[in-house]
Amino acid sequence: MNTENPSDSDPQPGGISVEVSDTQSHLTVDPEALIRLVRGALRAEGVGRASISLAVVDDATIRAINGRHLGHDWPTDVIGFVLSDEGDEELSGDLVVSAEMAAATAREAGVSAWDELALYVVHGLLHFCGHDDQTPEDRDAMRRREGEVLAGLGLSNTFPAAAAAGLVEAGRGAERGGRESARWTV
Repeated sequence: MNTENPSDSDPQPGGISVEVSDTQSHLTVDPEALIRLVRGALRAEGVGRASISLAVVDDATIRAINGRHLGHDWPTDVIGFVLSDEGDEELSGDLVVSAEMAAATAREAGVSAWDELALYVVHGLLHFCGHDDQTPEDRDAMRRREGEVLAGLGLSNTFPAAAAAGLVEAGRGAERGGRESARWTV
């Protein structure tokens, strides 16, 4: 597990702290690059104070989380758990992404696995910031925003290539019940 002490890396009081856990073996990830990605995406959304935990896992792990918290019996790309309440000064959340799915999708679509994983992270963070993708209009707006955020960070948006390869549906999420985030339950 890689963690980052916010006082060592983000000297601004109340800045964006990020903790990264990588428990999978399908894709080599750079925790520092993930931290920069999370911070850049949140800052692009106007978030100045946040505490984000990012878990990079395999399909079996995300499938178990998907079943336990959302009642879905399949692996997925990203699941987010917002821990803060609307109106809180600091955004807080746990984001879980499947590196195994990112690697497989990237391989089949002929795109970068890092860019595919970055798309999952940005997608989850956009949900944390209030974006939704339950209606066709919301999905289109979210896809546009994903592309803008990724481009602003110098990354490629892999969704068009994956969709063209038939690996994802334009309405992904909605076709299987729609929810991609939940509250932690004890």
